[in-house]
Amino acid sequence: MSKTRTELEAKLTNRSAKMAVLGLGYVGLPLAAVFAEAGFEVLGIDPDERKIKAIAAGESYIGDIESEQVARLVQAGKLRATTDFGELAHIDLVSICVPTPLRKTGDPDLAFIVSATEKLAEQLHPGMVIVLESTTYPGTTRELVLDLLTKNNDLKVGEDFFLAFSPERVDPGRTDWTTVNMPKVIGGITAACSQVAAAWYSQALETVIPVSSTEVAEMAKLLENTFRMVNIGLVNELALMCNRLGVDVWEVIDAAATKPFGFMKFTPGPGLGGHCIPIDPLYLSWKMKSLNYTARFIELASEINTNMPRHVVTRALEALNDQGKALNGSKVLVLGAAYKPDIDDMRESPALDVIALLREKKADVSYHDPHVPHIQHDDWHMDSVDDYLKAAKQADAVVIITNHAAYDYAELLKQAKLIVDTRNALGSASKSNPKVVRL
Repeated sequence: MSKTRTELEAKLTNRSAKMAVLGLGYVGLPLAAVFAEAGFEVLGIDPDERKIKAIAAGESYIGDIESEQVARLVQAGKLRATTDFGELAHIDLVSICVPTPLRKTGDPDLAFIVSATEKLAEQLHPGMVIVLESTTYPGTTRELVLDLLTKNNDLKVGEDFFLAFSPERVDPGRTDWTTVNMPKVIGGITAACSQVAAAWYSQALETVIPVSSTEVAEMAKLLENTFRMVNIGLVNELALMCNRLGVDVWEVIDAAATKPFGFMKFTPGPGLGGHCIPIDPLYLSWKMKSLNYTARFIELASEINTNMPRHVVTRALEALNDQGKALNGSKVLVLGAAYKPDIDDMRESPALDVIALLREKKADVSYHDPHVPHIQHDDWHMDSVDDYLKAAKQADAVVIITNHAAYDYAELLKQAKLIVDTRNALGSASKSNPKVVRL
């Protein structure tokens, strides 16, 4: 074992190793807080001045992290934030938690990873451990990040510094599985990289699972979300089929879910949301195209899921037509803008597509979300209505996109003239109600 590694592992054990998190979003800030709670001095680095000022003031902008915790950690000297990448010169441990969106063409946009890695490379020094957490295609850590880190120096990975990939598994709003107790997969460029990275993460996380390479860790993350995307695509197509057959898709799914083995319950909806499920499988699909292979399940599931917002709008149009009304000019209230219940996360929310399509059809659209007071998307801006029940009573149709717990669905059923329920939020009470259209 090298002297560099021995000294590093000693600093991990006594918590004297200094840590930095690049990117203070939904992944980075919770990770920083967890390691700060474990006794490490953690530096958050982000180009967004608003985030830096919020942390300095002891304020959290992430729903899963309380401002009280941020304030306490800042006051204790365990957490601080900056925009200055130059401070990495004095850092031992670096987690890269930057966004990895898709371009409009469907290609992976690795600009944030490239930018963060290039700035990190300027400060790379012996004894540094680097873990990429940003979801990406298999090969990114070895082919892109390692190359950027070493092209202007003679440092050897696995000896002088250590590089690994560990996929984030953050699910906003959950309290049962958090950053601390969610099992953490880690794969290094070398065996030593895996071991050192695992030793680091084990200081604060309950379960660390080393794998043989960065590619295995990268692929594991894509499998997790491709599994969900494909199965959601399956039940979304089942909803389309049941609609034509005149069968209640929700009753079908509940019946199938009574089987104690060989079946896992997924439910249909107005489309996919969040950063992971709508995007991550397309990273794998893109990578396979470069190898002259078509990921057919991914492509088909993506096509079905992407078209669900249009199906929702069609259901609303048909329901209004049955009442002798045109969608053009009708007042439509969209309930829920976040991509999942009881959070404020708007990333890739199907509500954005549904609202945009309704606007294209010349509907008079409003929305309500107790967690999302404003929406700014492309060239339009909307504010949440103050009283959703009053707005529902005035609307020609209500479209439930996100089934927030805060909504009084029984009262909504009384007040609304027509409801398009894409989440089965109204449950069995709506099955025989003529003013409710289910997905």
